[in-house]
Amino acid sequence: MTSSDEGAEQPWNPQRQRSANERLLWDRLRSGGAASRAQLARETGLSKPTVSSALAALEQAGLVREAGTHAPERGRIAVLYAPDPTAGYALGLDIGRSWLRVALADLDGTVVARSDVRNQARTANSMADLAVSAARGLVADSGLDPGKVTQAVVGTPGVFDEDERRVRYAQQLPGWGRPGLLDRIRDGLGLPVAVQNDANLAALGEYTYGVGAGSRLFVYVMIGTGLGMGIVNEGRLFTGAHGGAGEIGFLPWPGRREPEPAADGTADSMADGTADSMEDAVSAEAVVQTARAHGMTGPLTAKDVFDAARAGDAAAARAVELEGERLAHTVAAVSAVLDPDLVVLGGGVGHNADLLLHTVRQTLRTLTPLRPKVAPSSLGEDAVLLGAVATALDAARDLAFEGR
Repeated sequence: MTSSDEGAEQPWNPQRQRSANERLLWDRLRSGGAASRAQLARETGLSKPTVSSALAALEQAGLVREAGTHAPERGRIAVLYAPDPTAGYALGLDIGRSWLRVALADLDGTVVARSDVRNQARTANSMADLAVSAARGLVADSGLDPGKVTQAVVGTPGVFDEDERRVRYAQQLPGWGRPGLLDRIRDGLGLPVAVQNDANLAALGEYTYGVGAGSRLFVYVMIGTGLGMGIVNEGRLFTGAHGGAGEIGFLPWPGRREPEPAADGTADSMADGTADSMEDAVSAEAVVQTARAHGMTGPLTAKDVFDAARAGDAAAARAVELEGERLAHTVAAVSAVLDPDLVVLGGGVGHNADLLLHTVRQTLRTLTPLRPKVAPSSLGEDAVLLGAVATALDAARDLAFEGR
């Protein structure tokens, strides 16, 4: 073949046409539910013999199965067909500092098995090995054919660099930026593995399974050990030119002013939002430092502060109020750039939206005329994991069809 022929369009042939017809029908059944041959012929414009032939091929390949019958008022009883969700499986992994979560889903997106494991790994290599062992153990315990698990997606803090095969900016996972770690997971699983930022996957999870469904443009703000954001526009993830879109933790913190005196008379740079970056000001550590600056003592986590605020502790309540004000600044900055119709709050801190939302909304009114709806995540701790599953399913479905 000459070089000029390489870019030429492939000629039509019966095999390609049959494959196109089969994919058309399979996609229609997946999106529209069970249907009869006559209904499929009407909706797709294909002839009834063509529909019958394509369904027979899909059924033989294990992609479609009979799903009951339909008795119309007139005419014969019609057999209904539906996709077989057991034709393939997708694996989602959420790797965080404290927990490693794994889920296995069928082609309908139903989670058929999952496992949550404490991340007690001391090195990056051991963390990668823990991910492999947790995933392999889940598949083995499920009793499913491992050969039907065709795609895995890993959610992780930071941005995956495809060229260097490593994760950048994952400060919360020491050593996680070394090249080869994700390849180590891929080799251990024996599967194609895609890597995506955790906030991006959380956004996709909320769009697919949660409160973001139907939004034209919404963002998921993940506030926890760090600060990140996922952007979904018309159902598609927006990651920017180099995968860094949504890394709002790097933004300089606006409105620096003299810090409010702490309980001991000293000043704390975190007490009133005078941090250097947005992540410094809004993340879980900021909540703890602000609470300490206002009089709380002893070992503290952000969860402790929120629990104390619910119990009526004045210092904790002030720390939570300031966190809400800082989050309003975050939402205002995001709104000015993206104009979303919905902002979802998630992550360890964001899951305390019951204490934060009033302050966020009230402060937002004083900052900007751009006021998107602000809502809590409906998926909680499962947002990243379900986003990984949803992303893996796209590839798993393609692989199931191509492998028929």
